[in-house]
Amino acid sequence: MLILLLLPVFGLFIWWWYHLDCDLETYIALKFGRSIDTLQGKTIWITGASSGIGEGLAYVLASVGCKLVLSATNESKLQDVAKRCVSIGKYDSKNVLVLPFNITDSECHQKMLDKVLQHFNKLDILINNAGRSQRASFIQIEPEVDKQLFDINVFGLVNLTRVVLRYFFEQNIDGQFGVTSSTAGLLGVPFSASYTGSKHALHGYFECLRTELGRRTISITMFCVGPVFSNLLEKAFTGETGKVVGGKQPVQSSRKLSSERCGYLMAVALANRIDQSWISLQPVLTIHYLAVYFPQIFRKVFPFFFNEKRSQEFRDG
Repeated sequence: MLILLLLPVFGLFIWWWYHLDCDLETYIALKFGRSIDTLQGKTIWITGASSGIGEGLAYVLASVGCKLVLSATNESKLQDVAKRCVSIGKYDSKNVLVLPFNITDSECHQKMLDKVLQHFNKLDILINNAGRSQRASFIQIEPEVDKQLFDINVFGLVNLTRVVLRYFFEQNIDGQFGVTSSTAGLLGVPFSASYTGSKHALHGYFECLRTELGRRTISITMFCVGPVFSNLLEKAFTGETGKVVGGKQPVQSSRKLSSERCGYLMAVALANRIDQSWISLQPVLTIHYLAVYFPQIFRKVFPFFFNEKRSQEFRDG
């Protein structure tokens, strides 16, 4: 009798788990935590804002009245994003600053921050979202590819963070850093060794910073994001220097999260100052849990299911 009573409960749990697109802490914050409206009026700088996750996040933040700084290398795309942000936010165009630059040019980072402060007088949150992906087997990757990918995905972001952190310290601001990591920051995603290494490196740098901050009220949120609909493949590294995967933007898949839904969940994590937020549809979200909480079992089982073809399907949702 007890089993019969529990079956519907178990069925409801399975249905709920299947439709879950974030970790439990983020889900609780989504349902019962601070609203993203609490971000209204904050000045937020997003790198990698011309497409994908950064673009989706920009639209969400514009909808609640945030002042935005949009950065990437493609100025024309940034202008398009800015126009839509103004339309969504229903506020003056002065509330959106387009600031194109190359994240790998560390010499310009202080100048870029100065421009932000000249325009808005204050910065509250930096979103480290710039980055590029990769498709290549471990044995085929040239050393120069490792260096180039780390320059973009790690060293550029880390240096910009140091520049902004000094500003937070000097002005005694309770600032925030958001860092776009990935499933690859939690486990070894096959056929993306340089990319996976770069995301693990981000966790190392920012967890170290979190510890050093101690009792300071500056917070860091790591976004571990699964497959999201974007054009990352266009400029994704391969194993060969100067060669990219290329190809057109894929068709929206039901197993890939939309960039705006991803952006909304990121905004929830920011509003609630969550340390680490996992954002993904199933089954990738479950893979996050298995990799973190059952690592020994995961390491033995995972390789049997992921050859190169299966790995590609995994990333394509």
